[in-house]
Amino acid sequence: MRSSTFSIRSGVVLALAVLLFVPGLASSLHGGIGGAQDNAGEAIDDVAKEGCLCHNGAADNSVQIILDDVPYGWIGGESYVMTLQIIGGPPATGTYTAGFSMRTTAGILSGDGLQNWEEDVTTLTHTESTADEADRKWTFTWQAPETGAGTVNFWITGNAVNGDQLNNGGGEEDLWNQLLFSLQEGSDSTSALSTRTLFAGDGNVSPPQPESYGVDLEHMGAELRAHWLGLLGFGAVILVIIFAGLMLRYTFSTSYSGRTNQLRLRYKLMRRGDQ
Repeated sequence: MRSSTFSIRSGVVLALAVLLFVPGLASSLHGGIGGAQDNAGEAIDDVAKEGCLCHNGAADNSVQIILDDVPYGWIGGESYVMTLQIIGGPPATGTYTAGFSMRTTAGILSGDGLQNWEEDVTTLTHTESTADEADRKWTFTWQAPETGAGTVNFWITGNAVNGDQLNNGGGEEDLWNQLLFSLQEGSDSTSALSTRTLFAGDGNVSPPQPESYGVDLEHMGAELRAHWLGLLGFGAVILVIIFAGLMLRYTFSTSYSGRTNQLRLRYKLMRRGDQ
């Protein structure tokens, strides 16, 4: 009897342990991701190159991966600050909204609130604190390698998630996409070409809903002081018109009964032409 009771208790404890452990297998890696990963028993060499398969089995072009301030060509040893943003995907209903995994063939990647995966400086990913950015945007720095490294390749995988901290069951909500590009080694004259914006996706970006529908004066190009000065000037013009009308009505008009006899005589002489 005691043996049977012990077996039941052991089975319950084991079942609870399994239930507690399974969500950990299914939970998303909001603390960052990169390198080789295992997805449903299938291993991939690098998330940045092959995609975030744990959230969805294929890339989705409705997710826009936008990289701003990308140089046309790199100069040895120079540092370039770029901005990565993800637009599209499901609306975030939970704490975490998005993440990314990046890899380059040369140079050093770094950024505030970001991390190198397994201390590999050619990789970069989000952290738990930056996975909850409402605008799904990160700023990072890429330090170019020494002169002579040649063409440098970049792989960026970014995902937009609903924030439930779980991977998709069938890939219906969480979405991801990839941006792949190369940078040629440049020269001193290349820096004059400035920077550009690269993106991956279908370009069908829905603009955010406005927080308010009114347009303030500053956005119309008029400062508040200039606005009030304009109103004062307009009021002054109205007052001058009213004053001029009163002067014409009660000072120069011959029909005003309160006018002095001297002014009446003068108007009479002027009408007769006798000076």
